Amino acid sequence: MKRISFILLLLIFSASVSAQNAKAIIGFYNLENLFDTKDDPKKNDDDFTPKGSYAYTTAILKMKLQNIADVVSQMGVQDNSDGPAILGVAEVENRYVLEELVKQRKIRDRKYKIVHFESPDNRGIDVALLYQAKYFRVLSAKALTVNLGELGDTRPTRDILFVSGRLRGELIHVFVNHWPSRRGGESASAPKRNKGAAVCKKVIDSLIADDADVKYVVMGDMNDDPTNESVSKILGAEGKLKKLKPGGMYNPFMKLYKNGIGSNAWQDSWSLFDQIIVSESFFNKGKGGLKFSHNEVFNRSFLIQQSGRYKGYPKRSFSWGVWNDGYSDHFPTMVYLK
Repeated sequence: MKRISFILLLLIFSASVSAQNAKAIIGFYNLENLFDTKDDPKKNDDDFTPKGSYAYTTAILKMKLQNIADVVSQMGVQDNSDGPAILGVAEVENRYVLEELVKQRKIRDRKYKIVHFESPDNRGIDVALLYQAKYFRVLSAKALTVNLGELGDTRPTRDILFVSGRLRGELIHVFVNHWPSRRGGESASAPKRNKGAAVCKKVIDSLIADDADVKYVVMGDMNDDPTNESVSKILGAEGKLKKLKPGGMYNPFMKLYKNGIGSNAWQDSWSLFDQIIVSESFFNKGKGGLKFSHNEVFNRSFLIQQSGRYKGYPKRSFSWGVWNDGYSDHFPTMVYLK
């Protein structure tokens, strides 16, 4: 009995050490029009109803939810079987679709919780944060308004989700973004994305003023690449570690982008709009806590369209208005913390 008890204690201790050494994974995924099937008169969501142009039925919504859960269930499991501790998402209509997503069979055991606010976007699409309470404890959350009226645009855009919490016991701040699209042209619409970046940067500067070693993560679909002004200049996200200064931020996706790796494609050209940017404090060797390890675009073969006009692109949900049994027109992205 003593020998059996000793072995059981050893196994419990080993499991505990393994859990302590496991990496924390932070992910982001644009879910491409995850709508419910109901027509909301306050939103421009008519296309995503049973009688709409996409014939968006309950059966299709069910398949889309299953497909997305399939992707999330595979993200990062080679480093941590629980997958992302924190997962920022974009293009979700409301809390209902998020609740249905986290109940899907392939991820329900992770017991993802939800942080979500309704944004003023005309189409009704929002950003949100999914998190596993075993890794992350939310302390506060708020929506940051991106006021485009100052630029003469009366159409509201998505809010930025700002969440503070403790990841494996350590205080971090998370910004989930979905900046304005390039509608009207990249250059003409750039000031709108610069505005989104400026909203983030203002809050970040205030955090740094209170604590020079503060840890924060800026993630999202920026609708800009790492080299664009909004990311590289307004945010000031540096793509080279040797140029990283105290209080600055590092964009690990700059290197991937310059090596031709993208997260979304348009007119046979790849972009890397889906980025996760981390503060310099994740590299501070003189301090303890979580450190940056590596990053990736989760572009597995099953997520890639194998035929047709969009061959080689991310396998989207719909193609030419017809259900494509796909996932999203964006690949997920992740950073790994050790």
